[in-house]
Amino acid sequence: MSNKKDIPSVAVHYKSTGSSITSNELGMRAMQERAYEKRGEQYLLLKSPPASGKSRALMFIALDKLNKQGIQQAIIAVPEKSIGASFANEPLTRFGFYYDWEVEPKWNLCNAPGEDGSKVNSVKSFLESEDRVLVCTHATFRFAVERFGIEPFDNRLIAIDEFHHVSADENNVLGTQLKQFIERDKTHIVAMTGSYFRGDANPVLMPEDEAKFDTVTYTYYEQLNGYQHLKTLNLGYYFYSGAYADEILSVLNPEEKTIIHIPNVNSRESMGDKIKEVEHIIHELGDWQGTDPETGFHLVKTATGKTIRIADLVDDDPAKRNRVAAALRSPEAKKNRDYVDIIIALGMAKEGFDWVWCEHALTIGYRSSLTEIVQIIGRATRDAEGKTQARFTNLIAEPDASEEAVTDAVNDTLKAISASLLMEQVLAPRFNFTPKKADSGPVKGYDYGEEGYDPNKENIGFNEESGQYQIEIKGLTEPKSEDAKRICKEDLNEVIAAFVQDKEAVGRGLFDEEVVPQELTQIRMGKIIKDKYPELDAEDIESVRQHAAAAINLTQKAKEIINGDKSLSEKGNTALIDGIRKFAMDVRELDVDWIDSINPFKEAYSILSVAMTESSLKAMAEVIAAKKHNISLDEARDLAKRALQFKQERGRLPDLKSSDPWEQRMAQGIAVLARLKAEQSNG
Repeated sequence: MSNKKDIPSVAVHYKSTGSSITSNELGMRAMQERAYEKRGEQYLLLKSPPASGKSRALMFIALDKLNKQGIQQAIIAVPEKSIGASFANEPLTRFGFYYDWEVEPKWNLCNAPGEDGSKVNSVKSFLESEDRVLVCTHATFRFAVERFGIEPFDNRLIAIDEFHHVSADENNVLGTQLKQFIERDKTHIVAMTGSYFRGDANPVLMPEDEAKFDTVTYTYYEQLNGYQHLKTLNLGYYFYSGAYADEILSVLNPEEKTIIHIPNVNSRESMGDKIKEVEHIIHELGDWQGTDPETGFHLVKTATGKTIRIADLVDDDPAKRNRVAAALRSPEAKKNRDYVDIIIALGMAKEGFDWVWCEHALTIGYRSSLTEIVQIIGRATRDAEGKTQARFTNLIAEPDASEEAVTDAVNDTLKAISASLLMEQVLAPRFNFTPKKADSGPVKGYDYGEEGYDPNKENIGFNEESGQYQIEIKGLTEPKSEDAKRICKEDLNEVIAAFVQDKEAVGRGLFDEEVVPQELTQIRMGKIIKDKYPELDAEDIESVRQHAAAAINLTQKAKEIINGDKSLSEKGNTALIDGIRKFAMDVRELDVDWIDSINPFKEAYSILSVAMTESSLKAMAEVIAAKKHNISLDEARDLAKRALQFKQERGRLPDLKSSDPWEQRMAQGIAVLARLKAEQSNG
């Protein structure tokens, strides 16, 4: 074995201002107040992390639409029955609002059996009734629309929770139905999600449909920075060889409140028998003392002599699992920190699962869906008294060169790294990039520190209210169209999600020693944006690309500097911006060309090289090398366009013999394009 250890890929520190949990005179927290300001919009997209109060925000909006906007009824669709509890009755007037939220028991179809046993029939009866609110699953809603059509839902509010389940793909039924509702334009729609991207990289909405939505964004940084107790969130991964249960105590601390998600039985990390895997984990933790007759929790005495309580949600025995699940939903589980210590699950305890005491979300095996990882991390990001730190760990099997399926193992590892890179971006403060100009001045609302704004220095300002940094970049192209402006302001993380899910970009960025960073930041990212937003013209594509490249590379450079400077890493909340300031000072002037010359995956590799054995690194590099990349026609065209820009700036074309690798690559692109054109004309 090597000297591997669990190395956080990022640690984010927060101020604990209490702002995100403080209510106004109407009983609304900060995110809910922001959403309520948009209550008059017909189409509203709410992007907000787990535990930020999306369910109650929807209640405020729906009640206003029902009582003041002439909307007839509200229908709330959730992905699974357990989440329906989030929309139970709430006495909102007690906290200052104008109306209470009330759902007749028969119209909460997540609990009620349905009319004559049919939940779809109940939807029809509800539509014909005078009652106002119905809660059902996505599946029930889909079936009802398929049976009754679009028209019966006119003049109603349709709220879709966990909106990332929707996809613009034609095979996604809910996505197709949503498009039909938008085309008919006679309903109001509120869409809510904590992760507006999908693991399959398909768009949730097509751009022309998304443009009709007014977006409310509340970031992870705002949410966690505004907590009262939680101050630090760590994300990391740990690589192991052999059986995961033999190494689980390397990352599992029995003293931490933990949710363990064991791997799918069909994954390479699985030991083949989920029941025995749970038994093995329990055995590693200590001596089994039996089960609690009331809750069904396992009682295990650890090496320290403490008896911990473990909830098993893996066992399929209905009697056992229902008793454990009921115990976890009880009021005691919410108010008593010591009611349960560890929860072991497979497919449960993800979306909508609320255990505020969770300090560690431990996931074994990669997850193909970035959305699923975001949801799992959200289990640990609740604020609770005495809980100052939380962490997410991904326990992953190392690729083994001797394995027959080594390519699959490498792909799994790349996906885990992609998730880590995306979460670093999601958890960081937002950036507001502006071009550096001769007449630039301070941007209103931003604090530039004790020295204030200086036109002769780098200027990085912070807006305390929004948790956003304003950063000037020389040569930055500003977006022209409204779509491009919206993407740069709201959707950069969606662009970065598509980029880090691109296996070619990640693989080459990590393991191809010959890759030129601009091939990733300019060519590859440019192509991804062009494919994702085909309605944008070339100038707007370049603007979005520059903003996305700046966002990911500034975060990566800041992380690199923080990891190499202990004095910065100990500065807590200010560490990231101090890292960016130091980076800016080192390079003298932030410039688009300089940012494009940074490999976004360099720091991830430096972490991998410590966390993974040399043989596994070699196995990954060999798999990537076996897919040696040749310049395609599309890439040759993109390189030729960059070469023309190079000529305009320098008065000559790029030289194949240049000492600059990027200049060489542009020249190679011209040569490939010339050769392909010659072959076509001769053919």
